[in-house]
Amino acid sequence: MAIITSLDALRAGEILRGEAIAMRAFDGPATVHASAEEVLYILGKDEGIHLPPGTEFSIDAATVVISVHAGFSRPAKTAPRTVRLNDQPIQRTGDRWYRELIQSDITQFVGSIPPGRAPDHFHLYEEVLCILAGSGFLWADGKRTPIGRGSCVYLPKRQVHCVENSGSGELRLLGVFYPAGSPAVRYGVDESPDSRPSRG
Repeated sequence: MAIITSLDALRAGEILRGEAIAMRAFDGPATVHASAEEVLYILGKDEGIHLPPGTEFSIDAATVVISVHAGFSRPAKTAPRTVRLNDQPIQRTGDRWYRELIQSDITQFVGSIPPGRAPDHFHLYEEVLCILAGSGFLWADGKRTPIGRGSCVYLPKRQVHCVENSGSGELRLLGVFYPAGSPAVRYGVDESPDSRPSRG
């Protein structure tokens, strides 16, 4: 079942927890010790940071950090890595675009949804979203729930859903999912996971 909360609630200590993925938020400055694979998103700086298990990263600025971790603890094979959103190529799927920041066991991306509603669909991964700009509705579990800047959403595997942009500008979101893959891959409600997925 989809779960919706707010960025403010996460900053106050709530955790948006799924089966294998969890989202939290906190204010910098801070030092993050990654016990499992973790990705951070620095609001205001539009940076993604990949933390392999067993590594740590210090955030010096007074900023809001969105953290998502998934998977299991294992020895780090690489050092933490910072990626700037504007340095990543734009990838298009129909009238939408996204930029991948992190692609490892976890995928972290920022995407843009134009006004309107895409078809209902599902994915084979768990996903968490944070609305960065714009407003609209999350369609899931047979309900339409208002979402806007600061709304945070958990979607379990195979959850049929859709994000609708009800405004006149873009709806921009941060998405993180596990296991990793392409943000463009989705399955229509009449498709089975064994069929070829839709892109876009």
